[in-house]
Amino acid sequence: MAWLTLTITASASEAEMLSEALLALGALSVDIHDADADTPNEQAIFGEPGEPVSHLWSYNRVTALFVEDTPIDAIMLEAAHAIGLQQPPNYAIATLADNDWVRLTQLQFNPIRISQRLWIVPTWHTPFDSSAINITLDPGLAFGTGSHPTTRLCLRWLDSHLQGGESVLDYGCGSGILTIAALKLGAASATGVDVDAQAVQASRDNAMVNQVDAQFYLPNAALKQQVDIVVANILTNPLKVLAPLLAGSSRQGGQIVLSGVLSEQAEDVMKIYDQWFDFRPPVVEEGWACLSGVKR
Repeated sequence: MAWLTLTITASASEAEMLSEALLALGALSVDIHDADADTPNEQAIFGEPGEPVSHLWSYNRVTALFVEDTPIDAIMLEAAHAIGLQQPPNYAIATLADNDWVRLTQLQFNPIRISQRLWIVPTWHTPFDSSAINITLDPGLAFGTGSHPTTRLCLRWLDSHLQGGESVLDYGCGSGILTIAALKLGAASATGVDVDAQAVQASRDNAMVNQVDAQFYLPNAALKQQVDIVVANILTNPLKVLAPLLAGSSRQGGQIVLSGVLSEQAEDVMKIYDQWFDFRPPVVEEGWACLSGVKR
């Protein structure tokens, strides 16, 4: 069986209403993406503390899936009228062949080599190097699969700086990848903290798969003692807001690793933390910076 995909470019005021109208008119699924993604006009809408959040992007790409032979033109006209438009916005229709979607999705995610000895391997793949340190991790609800530069930068830092026996705090743990990696690389203990309960649960599940004794909590349940290494791979504004908390979680002589920072934001972040830490030069990959320093 084939399917039909409908793609519409819509303003922020129209995109959500169109999505609801299309679902009411028989769409099997609808999603909304930034129409300017992967261009200089790409717009971040993360909910960073202290900043207003636009609900949608300025220009949105609405994609809807329908069964074959659906009268798309008629549905688009009806959807436009339902939201008060005389004519539908520009749209395109394409035919999508039936496939093993699970298998096709899995094929997009191959093992990722982080360093000479560290790999991220989805569960449906056999490790390329069984003697390497292989972290078993599937794409899921939480951020952090090793594919993003900020995750790779933090993983490489852990790989090159962990000596063994350290205590580690991973603040904003996402999938738990950095917490798990720290333990597999020799840390004595590692704790992950995230504001998202789904991320905490995903991290616990991933730790079980990797057979490591990691602890994961929501913020109000952790940060009870100082640790040797604090890692925070989040975003610039949260890093600024959390500076006193993260600094207070690091022991004297301990190390901090900060990422999720664009290269042009690195100096601004380091200025806030340099009252506690002496920083090394930033390490940059694909426009993202990893900052690391030692607490005085």
